[in-house]
Amino acid sequence: MKRSQPILQGVHLARAFGEGEKKTLALRDVSIRLEPGQVGLLMGPSGSGKSTLLAVLSGLLKPDKGSVIALGEDLWALSERERERFRLLHCGFTFQGYNLFPALTARQQLELVLTLGERATAAQARRRAEEILAVLDLADKGHLRPSQLSGGEKQRVAVGRALMKSPTFCFADEPTSALDWTNGQQVVKLLEAAAHQDGAVVLIVSHDARLIPFADRVFHLEDGCMAGRQPDTETARHGDSQIRMPSPRLPTNGYATERTFDDESELAELPI
Repeated sequence: MKRSQPILQGVHLARAFGEGEKKTLALRDVSIRLEPGQVGLLMGPSGSGKSTLLAVLSGLLKPDKGSVIALGEDLWALSERERERFRLLHCGFTFQGYNLFPALTARQQLELVLTLGERATAAQARRRAEEILAVLDLADKGHLRPSQLSGGEKQRVAVGRALMKSPTFCFADEPTSALDWTNGQQVVKLLEAAAHQDGAVVLIVSHDARLIPFADRVFHLEDGCMAGRQPDTETARHGDSQIRMPSPRLPTNGYATERTFDDESELAELPI
């Protein structure tokens, strides 16, 4: 891997779903850039391509055209194994579906990120997990499994898991969708701290305008295009289209897997 600043950049990205008359253009010539320590907020109506763009930028969904540059690497010029390795080392994810393991407790969900591959000791992982759970006001819920947690509690566990390894890039799809505003602010401030304190690049997809004051940059996506850009001649079918972070110094693990999608709606079910 080349050593460079953690700049995330998408250049002239395009992505379609389906074929023939059923072809839907989710992204049309989209370019975006985020600097180290920035919180980016990606907004737009349902079906506008926000989750697709998040998946493309994070190396989970291959674009039909364009490139994604992260840490000086062109993600889609890498092999699948190299891309998995990149996500393993540098990325944290939280998606709308939570994607928690049913058999694991809230604390174990977080510990697994650090102990996977024996990169951290059990004691180190537990200490870090307990710190994160305390920040998320879940210190007394660490022993509970997902079936015993509310939707908001599961969402906070998912966000905590994404931040366990202090990732260089954090991708969050609707991280406050299941939360009341008190807990929503708590989660957003945690993501903000990851950027402003630890220098991470954080990209949040959300419909919630209350997140705007927490963002360093706000992007608006409409009909697969960044607001202000004119779409190409092909018509798309999408109509809508300060908390202080504990900073570990641990070798860490955890990544999202790559797969092929037939429809943008499947992106809500991406596995961690």
